Amino acid sequence: MDEERKVLAKKYEKIKLITGITESIVSFVLLLLFVALGYSRKLELYAYSYSSNPYFALLIYIFILGVLSAVLSFPVDYFFGYRLEHKFGLSNLTFFKWITEGLKSAGVGIVLGVPILMLFFYMIMNYYLWWLWFGCVIVVYTILLVQLAPVLIFPLFYKFKPIENESLKRRILDLCDRIGFKVKGVFTFDMSKTTKKANAAFTGLGRTKRIILGDTLVSGFSEDEIETVFAHEVGHYKKGHIKKNIFISFFSTFAGLFILSKVYSLLLPKFGFTEVWDIGALPVLVLIASVFGFIMKPAGAYISRKFEYEADRFALDTTQNLPVFRSVMEKLAFQNLSDEEPNKLVEFWSYSHPSVKRRIAAAEKYYKEISV
Repeated sequence: MDEERKVLAKKYEKIKLITGITESIVSFVLLLLFVALGYSRKLELYAYSYSSNPYFALLIYIFILGVLSAVLSFPVDYFFGYRLEHKFGLSNLTFFKWITEGLKSAGVGIVLGVPILMLFFYMIMNYYLWWLWFGCVIVVYTILLVQLAPVLIFPLFYKFKPIENESLKRRILDLCDRIGFKVKGVFTFDMSKTTKKANAAFTGLGRTKRIILGDTLVSGFSEDEIETVFAHEVGHYKKGHIKKNIFISFFSTFAGLFILSKVYSLLLPKFGFTEVWDIGALPVLVLIASVFGFIMKPAGAYISRKFEYEADRFALDTTQNLPVFRSVMEKLAFQNLSDEEPNKLVEFWSYSHPSVKRRIAAAEKYYKEISV
């Protein structure tokens, strides 16, 4: 990127970072005050005034709290979700489409989340070891979701179709043959309907596993570059990152829920609650989980970056083309307006991908090793 674009990227990342931190702190403080000042208990009693059934009361409580949260967060979402992306020339969404996509996301979240919420409430009401049984549900649910998302959820937001470029398709299939990778299909999706950014991803498990390429990537990158991106995504599968992530998720889910349950029981009396299943006390779980997530975020980010480096090395092993790899990284940084060299602490704490400059440096070092 030229210097002007680098300055713009740093400004964009800085605004996103400050906004994200501020929003997280404000949300945490507001929820803490909501519980500490007794408003959560009042809302619980209000919900029970409409239904003595605890499950219906919980739904009423969550609905009201969700609406309040949406109203309060809308200005932030608008200015820093919609306006910011347009200001930096990254969004293709009209305001109406932005609202539509947001409502669609909320609808999917409700459909997927309410059954899990009801199961959680049932378990916390009926089992002392609720965290153990709920952990089992979360693990199974996550695996099912990973497997079914490419065929049931993603198509709700994007249109998927097989690659039409025969030359590119042949190159990708040849690469798959060389490395022994069986895939049902390689698909493009209309990423351009929402953004000018480019991306690709490995999704699914078993028969639903597939690599998806954004149409912004296919239209703006050369076949050599797309092949490198594809090889990187295959690297995640060949290096076992999907299975490793499931194992890590398995361990972290049970460990996290166990710690959550113990801290929750200790804090309940301090907020005036007596039972773990009190509806008004459930936001305390959210508060504890947010603190736990903040503390553990660097560990998750580190593992994710480690996997990205491994996938980069696999791409280099497969393509043997360092100049193209470098070109891909630079073009992605330019198109996605990524800060090539972010603050080291920020990268350590929250970046799921290494910065472009560090990825290129690591690739150059590795390429020298394999070329000897």
